[in-house]
Amino acid sequence: MKRSLLLIFLFAALFSSCRWFKDTPEVGLVLSEHFNNKLYKDFDTAVYNVLFKKHLDSAGSKFSNPKVVTAFYKANNFEPVLVTRFFADGQLDSLAAYISRSPEHGFNPKSFRYRQIEELLQTLKENKFKDIAEVYPVIADLELNAAEGLIKYNNYVNYGVVNPRKVFSRYYIPVARPDSLSISKVLATENMVRLLNDVQPKDKGYMIFKQQLAKFRLKPNADGARDDANAISPVAKTLLVNMERLRWKMPDMGEEYVEVNIPDFSLTWFNDKDTVTHMKVCVGGPRNEDYAEQLKLFIKTGKLDDKPKNHETPVMLSKFNSIQVNPVWNIPVSIARSEIYYQALRDPYYLSNNNINVYYKGRLVGDPDTIQWNKYPREKLPFQFKQGSGGGNALGKFKFVFENGSSIYLHDTNNKSAFRLANRAISHGCVRVENPLNFAQNLVKDKYQYDDLRMEVNLPPTDTTRMAVYKKKLAKKADTVNVFKLKPKWFGVKKDVDILINYRTAWIENGRLQFRPDVYRLDAALWDAMKKFR
Repeated sequence: MKRSLLLIFLFAALFSSCRWFKDTPEVGLVLSEHFNNKLYKDFDTAVYNVLFKKHLDSAGSKFSNPKVVTAFYKANNFEPVLVTRFFADGQLDSLAAYISRSPEHGFNPKSFRYRQIEELLQTLKENKFKDIAEVYPVIADLELNAAEGLIKYNNYVNYGVVNPRKVFSRYYIPVARPDSLSISKVLATENMVRLLNDVQPKDKGYMIFKQQLAKFRLKPNADGARDDANAISPVAKTLLVNMERLRWKMPDMGEEYVEVNIPDFSLTWFNDKDTVTHMKVCVGGPRNEDYAEQLKLFIKTGKLDDKPKNHETPVMLSKFNSIQVNPVWNIPVSIARSEIYYQALRDPYYLSNNNINVYYKGRLVGDPDTIQWNKYPREKLPFQFKQGSGGGNALGKFKFVFENGSSIYLHDTNNKSAFRLANRAISHGCVRVENPLNFAQNLVKDKYQYDDLRMEVNLPPTDTTRMAVYKKKLAKKADTVNVFKLKPKWFGVKKDVDILINYRTAWIENGRLQFRPDVYRLDAALWDAMKKFR
């Protein structure tokens, strides 16, 4: 009995060492069944893995995310995950089909290794291998090219090809970008077709942009070469850059938000996609065309006269937190040096006539008209300036405040004629609104608070039962014995009203394409960043 057991053990060990009972890996079983060819049952994982690692090492520098890809396959024992899951059921063919249609989004299929994937798929489909060793390099290359194509297609279509925060110095919206975790999830997908469908932009405007872009026939040449970027029409470029903007993954803004579109010089209040109000705005003036050269000169000389002006309104997203009625304007240092200083130098009464207080080391200067401005170089101006509340205040009667690091806010203005201009890029960076009272009415918490706000700016309340309160306020302001000093007053606002200051030069309005000039030349900068990805 013992001798019989020993013989059985020896025979089992012998058969195992000779691989007579070798387990066929899943990829071999899938391909064997798909092609009805027993050749694939000879698939040797150990041999394949050695070859796959060599291909992975040599391809690393050519792929967009080599570290993530390497980590993924290492975690999966270097198995051909995508080929195993998606070759037999045709989902790799679907990947190739989606990539072939990437010009609809403005991309070149070459960017996603379309030719390599197609050729490798065709080679595997022909099933003309003489031995299993010929299969290994085909599967390894197909796996790696499919992985690269899938990752890049997902990233480009789902997130956009560029990170706006790296292209624009004044872009302050935290858009989501692909990371190692999201890329690994893409490679680990259980349903590639569903993933490819899910990443397609669903925005109605984007769909119309795609339809319009198709008219320009932006397709690569037969050899896959890129289009001559200089030959693309201005309209096509505008469509392409605005499609890219729609691909950026913005934070959720909820049901109620306000959008300022800089190139359109307009503000729109949305509530569950319905328009609550729409009005004109004035935004920051554009930089000079030679801004970059002027900046180099200023860095070299350090002279304020050489410093170029940058009043462009930033792109940002925030939430309203308060309204200041009868605001005080804390005049920025840049404006004080470039404008207020020269006004005071020319006219010693300019400051008092414009209700501008002067502060030295935090203390109010009693009589600023006596300051001898020519004794102070504006580069080292030791004064601070505040314009008091009142009709002449540059901010008008209302200031709408939201948190940001650029001291930007929405406000009223005492220069209403500016809203008649076609080009309203004229401010120092903040946004002037055409109808601030209407805007305030939408922003305050309730009608009672709105009436309080109206009475602060000498308007009667809408609730007639409060007329006695209103008249008492007017009498107090008109009292010649106890001189009334107008001061700012703060009001709270409704919760969760976002403010988006955006930059769109093309969009869809009532089913029709709208185009606006590239007032800050941001389209041009974005196009330069996008070209290398086409």
